[in-house]
Amino acid sequence: MKKSFLTREQIAEVVKKYPTPFHIYDEKGIRENARKLLQAFSWNKGFREYFAVKATPNPFLMQILQEEGCGFDCSSLTELMLAEAVGALGDDIMFSSNATPAEEFVKARQLNGIINLDDFTHIAFLEKAAGIPEKICCRYNPGGVYAVSNSIMDNPGDAKYGLTKEQMIEGYKMLLEKGVKEFGIHSFLCSNTVTNDYYPMLATTLFELAVELKEKTGANITFINLSGGIGIPYYPEQEGNDILAIGEGVRKAYERILVPAGMGNISIYTELGRFMLAPYGQLVATAVHEKHIYKEYIGLDACAANLMRPAMYGAYHHITVPGKEGLPCDHKYDITGSLCENNDKFAIDRMLPKIDIGDYIVLHDTGAHGFSMGYNYNGRLRSAELLLKEDGSIQMIRRAETPADYFATFDYTGLFQ
Repeated sequence: MKKSFLTREQIAEVVKKYPTPFHIYDEKGIRENARKLLQAFSWNKGFREYFAVKATPNPFLMQILQEEGCGFDCSSLTELMLAEAVGALGDDIMFSSNATPAEEFVKARQLNGIINLDDFTHIAFLEKAAGIPEKICCRYNPGGVYAVSNSIMDNPGDAKYGLTKEQMIEGYKMLLEKGVKEFGIHSFLCSNTVTNDYYPMLATTLFELAVELKEKTGANITFINLSGGIGIPYYPEQEGNDILAIGEGVRKAYERILVPAGMGNISIYTELGRFMLAPYGQLVATAVHEKHIYKEYIGLDACAANLMRPAMYGAYHHITVPGKEGLPCDHKYDITGSLCENNDKFAIDRMLPKIDIGDYIVLHDTGAHGFSMGYNYNGRLRSAELLLKEDGSIQMIRRAETPADYFATFDYTGLFQ
């Protein structure tokens, strides 16, 4: 059973100052997890985690990860600006985007971040927009399907990202002619994997590609970025990834493939978002309505505008009712929000303890792709973000939106008169 890092009594104290709904993050858990990742890859002298800013774009959380040695994976102008705001420059930034506007390449070059090209045509586009840097990366798409233990995990051949092998070879040759001195390889093939096999298999693919690229182009490959894809156990009965075993699996592939090829000085990078933060964030809401028709419904003061994943993907987020953890889950509910859309449901036919109006409801594992995917449909406003600090105090790290925020981009004289 998943447990909240806040008790009912603690939530009751928090809501005296910060009403529900809110997202809250556990600083202690975040720091401990980051340190375990670094431990798992400590065998590689150049290892660096580039936190995927898209997962949770909050500078207070980014600063915590920065203090633990992480850089930042950015994919837009505003994410680059966030990284800059917390003092990231140069190799602290990996810029991985697609269909990239020229001004975003310009900003990445101004910050001297590592640019990861998503397409062969981007070589000429980048050169025209901002010039070619001496250090650059290219994103690889092997095509086909990707399988682990005879189980298909994803279909890279249908993905919009990356270069083919032939384009990687030709692209490296072209970039060498344009003065590039250091190269990286990047690939993202699967999302939210809950298996210790994914990273070692991906590493094998990329390490073999690195050897081939060096042989065919002579390029100086200094880093390989395994990107993201390591997931978390959203279901309470799932067994989570063992990051130490994953790191060891990558090490074995490194020793087997790169070292004999004279490439044992290559740095390993990762770009994790979900793994870094998802388990250490929760959406806390209050039960404000109940409905008894053909099904039993509990309506919350939160909605899909606060957590989009269940409505968008049918994603599972575990739910607990603080103060009722020991009671039997003998009531079947749909847990809903207030949007005028029938998919605005956090859970369908979920067995839970009896829920009373006024009960607090905790949705687990919202620390990544939770607040960040919020939106304003129906004029619903996004919630505050809070931080449970290591000393037990609560810090507001983003205030809740107000109607004034919603109307701020209008220029219409009839408003606020």
